Amino acid sequence: MSDLKKMYHTLNRDSFPADLTLTVGGQTIRYAKKTWNIGGEQKGLRYGENPDQPAALYEVVESSFTMDGVAFQQGQHKLVSALTEENLIQSGKHPGKINLTDVDNGINMLQYLTAKPAAIILKHNNPCGAAWSDDGLFTALSRAFASDRIAAFGGTIIVNRTLDKDCADFISASYFEVIAAPDFTAEALTVLTAKKNLRIIRIPALGELEKIVGTPFLDIKSLVDGGLIIQASFRNRILTEDDFLPAETTKDGTTYLARKPSHREAEDLLFAWAVEAGVTSNSIIFARDGATVSIGTGEQDRVGCVELTIQKAYTKYADKLAFERHGLSLYELKQKALTDQGLATSLAEILAQTEQDKGGLPGTVLVSDGFFPFRDGVDLAIAQGVTAIAQPGGSIRDWEIIQAVNSATPQVAMVFTGQRSFKH
Repeated sequence: MSDLKKMYHTLNRDSFPADLTLTVGGQTIRYAKKTWNIGGEQKGLRYGENPDQPAALYEVVESSFTMDGVAFQQGQHKLVSALTEENLIQSGKHPGKINLTDVDNGINMLQYLTAKPAAIILKHNNPCGAAWSDDGLFTALSRAFASDRIAAFGGTIIVNRTLDKDCADFISASYFEVIAAPDFTAEALTVLTAKKNLRIIRIPALGELEKIVGTPFLDIKSLVDGGLIIQASFRNRILTEDDFLPAETTKDGTTYLARKPSHREAEDLLFAWAVEAGVTSNSIIFARDGATVSIGTGEQDRVGCVELTIQKAYTKYADKLAFERHGLSLYELKQKALTDQGLATSLAEILAQTEQDKGGLPGTVLVSDGFFPFRDGVDLAIAQGVTAIAQPGGSIRDWEIIQAVNSATPQVAMVFTGQRSFKH
């Protein structure tokens, strides 16, 4: 094994202390470092964000921290930091920092999606596909995967219902790093444990995430000079369709009011706004029928984010057609088409079909984690066939944004969330 490859297989032992105490004013939060007995040896985190970064996981063992009369998380909800050997059904190469923070961000989103079986697939702490469905977990999982089949490769899957054999067979057909569920059937484990490097994590509390909604935690950001920024964690105020606010504003004595979404549109907006809580800002999500269609993450300007998310939708749509026709990714098809006239013809047909179908975007809804400073991003989305939009509201040009949706044919719905959902 080369030295470069070896670094990914080497445990970077940490020298972090066994305990950690945070004193905030007169209040104390006490933590204990988490290790597991794996293969007869006590092991902590494999490594941090990169193989040359030692890392440690700490669990809250004692806390009664409150602020402004609100009780913060006190370690009572046994999720990622509370994992035991019993939870780590199969540890694979055992978890590193990225594996666990991906699981954690999946939980962050799933806490708002408890009403239905739901699945989220993450890469690099962002969802690449998410879905929920009244038709069961397999439908949600397969639709989350179909949202971005390419990005799902090597991803982390988090679900909120017991995972059965059908789901396990589906997962086993592709490469994933981690699967976390509240429980697994015996038949599912027989399938999954055949993948020896797959990390299989049972977290019973995934089946009762409604218990953590609304309870904040101390969100701590470290600075390069060793300083800290501490904030209360984000709390989603949109928990039901009725929590959306009318998109309404007054400008120079004229009141502008957008169309109210239909029940189907509102449910998709509710779903997409829940997923938005886990997406790195500046971001945009297109969704339809309880599944993401395209997710744009981490862009610097909002109209650019809309443009790139549209482009992403077209790419994933063409990839889906390529895989259905030829069992090839879009990129494999493009490479083979250079020397195969038949495949070149098929590729041209696929790209033409993608343009005609607008990347599968007609009939989608859109959520934006921040307000639209100009109507340009909204106009781009409308041109792709979006039928409803949810955004925080509060721009000085809200009247102009509402005019954009009202002048669309057919008229596009819009609601405000009354809160921003930035995540950095």
